[in-house]
Amino acid sequence: MDEVFKALADPTRRSLLDELFRRDGQTLTELAGRLTMTRFGVMKHLRQLEAARLIVTKRRGREKLHYLNPVPIRLVHDRWVSKFAEPWAAGLSDLKTTLENTMEKVFEIYIKTTPERLWQAITDPDMRAKYSFGVRCESDWKQGSPYRGIAQPAGTIVEGTNLEVDPPRKLVQSFNAMWGDDVKAEGTSRVTWEIEQVGDSCCLTVTHDQLGENANPQLYGGWPMILSGLKTLLETGEKLTTPGSLMYDRGWN
Repeated sequence: MDEVFKALADPTRRSLLDELFRRDGQTLTELAGRLTMTRFGVMKHLRQLEAARLIVTKRRGREKLHYLNPVPIRLVHDRWVSKFAEPWAAGLSDLKTTLENTMEKVFEIYIKTTPERLWQAITDPDMRAKYSFGVRCESDWKQGSPYRGIAQPAGTIVEGTNLEVDPPRKLVQSFNAMWGDDVKAEGTSRVTWEIEQVGDSCCLTVTHDQLGENANPQLYGGWPMILSGLKTLLETGEKLTTPGSLMYDRGWN
C-alpha cells in the first residue's frame, strides 16, 4: 500500500485518475491534452500509477489505452473504512460498474484535405447536409452551446451539446437521437470527432461511445455512409448517391 499512497499523494496523478474515472480507456495523447505539462511529464506520472497498479494498460492497434484499476483503492477501503459505511461504498462501487457497461464504436477514414477544410465540412450546415443524409447541423460551435440536426420535412432529428470545441482538431458532442420513439428511449450518448494531419491528408476518427450495452444499431449504423459521403465531397466535390445517403436531401431548396 505504500506505492498506492505515494501515487495518490501527487495532485497531478489524482487528476489523471479523475480523467480515467470520467472516461476509461484514454491514450497518452488524450490525457496529456488535458494537463498543462509536457507529454514526457504525463508519461512519468502514468508509469508511477501503473507501478502502483492504480491503472492498467491495453494495446488497441497502435494505441496504448489506460484504464482505471479500482482494486488497490478498494483494498484501502476494506482495511480502514468503517463497516457502517460499507453499504454506501459498495452501492457507489456497483453504480460505477453499471455505468461502465457501455459500448463504444470507432470509425476511422483518411481524406485528402486540410484540417481547416475538414473542420468546415463538419461544422458548416450547408456542407453537412451534402453528406449527412441531407441533415443540416446548426450551432454557434462554442463549448457548452446546443446544436440541432434538422431534416426536412421531419424537423429536429438529433440534438445535443458541444462538450469540447477545439478547431480544427477535436469536437466532442452529446448525442440524442430524436427520429423515433425507439431511439429516443436510448438516451444520451457521445460523439467525438478527432482530426490528425498526415502529410497532405487527414485522418478523421469518429468515436461514438457511452452507448448502452445493447444499443439500437440505428444510433451508430449510419457512420460509415456519412464518412464515405464526407470523403467523396471533399475529394471530388460530388455528393455520394448510394441508396439512403441523401434520404432528407430533397427537403432543402
